Amino acid sequence: MTRGTERARPVEIVGAGPRLELVGDFDVRSTGRVRSAIDEALVHHDRVVVDLAGVDNVDLTALRVLAAAGRRAARAGHRLAVASPQPGVRRLMHLSHLARLMEVESVASPA
Repeated sequence: MTRGTERARPVEIVGAGPRLELVGDFDVRSTGRVRSAIDEALVHHDRVVVDLAGVDNVDLTALRVLAAAGRRAARAGHRLAVASPQPGVRRLMHLSHLARLMEVESVASPA
């Protein structure tokens, strides 16, 4: 999803621990940082929630990173969930069929 002529805001990772809130545009430029933050959180917590309420735009690469992180978490006996995706983000999740590979919470909840 693109935003026309507006300048993209690289995603920021807000918070730590079992709940990571992403704010901004989650795209290929920030997948490495997000992957590292998720992996670090999963070392210390059995369940991690990535809150997408602050993400207006996302690309397919970013969604694939979340799906892959969820698979890695499950193999290690942990859980990764995404929470509160905006309508456009949710739409791409469904169009790409990646929603089937993710635990999705419709409303943000404590981790």
